[in-house]
Order: sequence, then structure tokens, then C-alpha cells
Amino acid sequence: MRLFLLIVIALSYTVSAQSAMLKVNEFELEYEVAGSGKHVVLLEAGGSAGLSDWDPVFGKIAEHATVIRYSRVGNGNSTAIQRHFTSRDYADYASELLIQLNIKQPVIFVAHSYGGSVARDFAAAYPEQIKALLMLDPSSEHDVDIVRAIDLETGNRQIAAIKLDDMKNGMSNQYLDFWSKRPLPDYPQIRNMPVTVITSVRKVETPENLFFTDQGRKMWGELWQSWVSAFPQGKSVLTEQSGHFIQSDEPELVIIELLALMQTLDKH
Repeated sequence: MRLFLLIVIALSYTVSAQSAMLKVNEFELEYEVAGSGKHVVLLEAGGSAGLSDWDPVFGKIAEHATVIRYSRVGNGNSTAIQRHFTSRDYADYASELLIQLNIKQPVIFVAHSYGGSVARDFAAAYPEQIKALLMLDPSSEHDVDIVRAIDLETGNRQIAAIKLDDMKNGMSNQYLDFWSKRPLPDYPQIRNMPVTVITSVRKVETPENLFFTDQGRKMWGELWQSWVSAFPQGKSVLTEQSGHFIQSDEPELVIIELLALMQTLDKH
């Protein structure tokens, strides 16, 4: 009987945790809201990823705040598209999603990989909707600079191959979004707020390209340390324990840094 009750409870939780769909402008977006508390956290996944990328930390965040995760258009169970979106386009949809969900207070924006580009565009365009930023190994328009600085000829070949791979499905919402832009974009208009960037500098035995060589890892960490230093409340965390998916490799580190941001906000 006890086993039966446990199964029923588990099934009930699974059903209650299922995502829902919401019409945002012309598309259906898959989303999920959980938890409660003083703060609202919005999770932005990496390139081509859906909301399931946040499975390792979603439940734990819900113990401390209201947390929202969603799949950008073209990803997860959201409307499938064959159309190029920029990070600014995605930021516009994230803003509208919060409005549709009746989120009236500014959020703590937590972003991984390409989601970091979306988050920076969001912070620049919608300052009234964000109060803190936590980025996990975020993408940078300066990735190409690192690769080319190590070996220009090899780097250019590798970049060209990555761009072709990015376009193989008839659209690009990652590399070509910012690698091909000249002059390179920047985000000087982000207002002062608590900002934390967790960067993976873990060395690998057989790097797949120059970006993951020891020199590339060192330059990657320095890049984000320099970026964060522009914010009076900025914090850079370098980790050798995680690969690119920090929320999977070190979920506890993500929670620690998120709670630290909440404490900073609570002091003001």
C-alpha cells in the first residue's frame, strides 16, 4: 500500500510539473512556472535547447523563488520555424512572455551559452524588467577573436566550418547571429545591476578546436573577467570542475551564486 501511495505521489508531481503553452505574438511558446517567493527568476537556455536544459536546477530554484523556464521559438515544443532570429528578436519575445504571464516585477535573468546573448540584449532593451543577471558560460561575440589570436589560418578554417554547420538546417540562431556582425556588437547601455558570470575554464585532453585549447580556456576566462569588471556589482567565477553545461556539471554552484545575488538584492 505504501509503495502504491509513493507511486501516486510521484505521478501527481510529474503531471503538475508538465509544461504549458502560451501564445506570444504569432507563436506558441512552451513554458513552466514553479515555486514562490520574493524574487522571480527567468531561465534562458542555450542555442537550440529547450526548457529541459534546466532540469538539474529548476526544482531547487523553485524552493527559493518563483522560477520560469521556457523554450524559445524553434526549440523544445514551441512553434517550429525555419526563420532566422537574432538575440534581440528572442529578447523581445522574452519580454512579451513575462507580460503575458503577468510578471510585473523585474526578474533575475539566468542564462546559459547563447542565452547569454539574449540576456544582454534583454538587459539593454528592457531595463525595467530585469534587476540582476547570472550567466553560465555565455556566448560572446569575441569567441572568434580568441580563435584567431591563437592561430589565424587554422582559426578561420574552424570558424568557417562552424558557420556551415550552424546553417545546415536552413536557419541560424547562434553563431551567425553575432560572429558575422561587423562592427562587433557591444552592450554599453546595460545599467548598473548585480551581475555574475560563471565561466568554464576546464582543460580538455583532446580539444575539438582552438577555442578549447589550454590557451583558449585561459583567454576565455580573462574575457569574461574583464567584461564583469565594468559593473560595480560584478562578480566573475571561474570553474575547472564544469564543462560548458555548468548547470548539469555543478548545479550546486549555480544555486550558490543565484542565492548570493538574491542576498545582494535583499540588502538594497
